[in-house]
Amino acid sequence: MTILQSIILGIVEGITEFLPVSSTAHLIIISKFLRLPQTDFQKFFEVFIQSGAIFAVVLLYFNYILKNTKLISKLLISFFPTAIVGFLLYKIIKNIFFESFILIIFALIIVGLLFIFIEYLIKNKKVRLQKNINYLTTFEAILVGLVQSIAVIPGVSRSGIVMLIMMVRGYKRDQAAQYSFLLAAPTIFAASLYDFFKMRSIFATSTQYLPLLLIGFIASFIVAYIVMKWFINYLQNNSLFYFGIYRIGLAIILLISRP
Repeated sequence: MTILQSIILGIVEGITEFLPVSSTAHLIIISKFLRLPQTDFQKFFEVFIQSGAIFAVVLLYFNYILKNTKLISKLLISFFPTAIVGFLLYKIIKNIFFESFILIIFALIIVGLLFIFIEYLIKNKKVRLQKNINYLTTFEAILVGLVQSIAVIPGVSRSGIVMLIMMVRGYKRDQAAQYSFLLAAPTIFAASLYDFFKMRSIFATSTQYLPLLLIGFIASFIVAYIVMKWFINYLQNNSLFYFGIYRIGLAIILLISRP
């Protein structure tokens, strides 16, 4: 891996981690485009740069959480179902899900269609977006956590699936996105920590690549911070329709270009 490749992957992680397009799918796709083999270091690098996105969330929402401490319990409730599923299915996720290009394409299309469908319902007044995350109930927190568990499948998008279920429950788009950002902190942190533990021997033998890791981390951090602020503003006056179109278009391109 070169410095330029580490910057590119860091930027891709920063852009896609909090947009409803699936960061995992994009990292896999871009790595193939850059002809980077899925070595142990490559897998470790992808986990490491996710930490940059976590720090971006913490920096952006630290004061918000301090002022809304009641939300912490709801975030933990939403986190636990995903943690349990991720722990129980760890080997399947890493060895089967992440190797299935068809599964990624399928997930991109299905969630893309769901984006288009939910926006159709909203446009036709079948679903009304009025709620604020400060009024999230315990039942809804559990429901969000269960639905977020589906995001262990690459291509689904953790933020996208969380936003979908919250919009179905009547939460405003920007509020749903904000909750997905906040929920990313414990979810990605726990997943990364578990991956680090599993890959600890790789880190011990990869210290010469520390500059690449730090460059990717910084790129991810800066871009993720910018993207989160932009996305919240975007959602105040726009829908997820074009993200649905993008996901389906990307899936079609991948299907056509697949060897």
